[in-house]
Amino acid sequence: MGDMQSLTILFVILQAVGAILGAGGAVWGEITYFQAIRDGRIDRAEREHLGVIARALRWGMLVLLLSSIALVLLAFIVESPVQLAVTPSYWALMTFALAVIWASWALSRRKVAFWFGSAVAFTGWWMMALLALGRFPALSYGAMLAFAVVACAIIAGILAYLRSFYPRAREPREL
Repeated sequence: MGDMQSLTILFVILQAVGAILGAGGAVWGEITYFQAIRDGRIDRAEREHLGVIARALRWGMLVLLLSSIALVLLAFIVESPVQLAVTPSYWALMTFALAVIWASWALSRRKVAFWFGSAVAFTGWWMMALLALGRFPALSYGAMLAFAVVACAIIAGILAYLRSFYPRAREPREL
């Protein structure tokens, strides 16, 4: 039983590391984007820097998802009385992960407005970090999604306000 506890602790830590890496990467990406777009263009060095951030976000998502799945499997194997796969927080975490993946894909294909996609990705990463760190209030699945929608609207407003200081930062010309 001690080995299973050690594995559980390892996967919980990995899940938190993945979420923190993603949330931190989202913040760093926004800061870097603001710095890169000052002149209205993204040059080669800035593009490479944004590429490094994108890789960090991919690794953060991979670690987060694999550790989350491992925790579900581990709870099933040890026949835990609380199965993670049926908790609202697990499904909210997976929904936020899908939202981040979708927003990133849509942004890369220019299917959504930049302000919307970046706000969804930023908010999704922070919601996942709060859930992984146990700092999200215990709510139902619907209430968590409603909370995230309101937070996303607030984040979109804050980012729009910050981008207003950089007139050329509304939509990137090159990415």
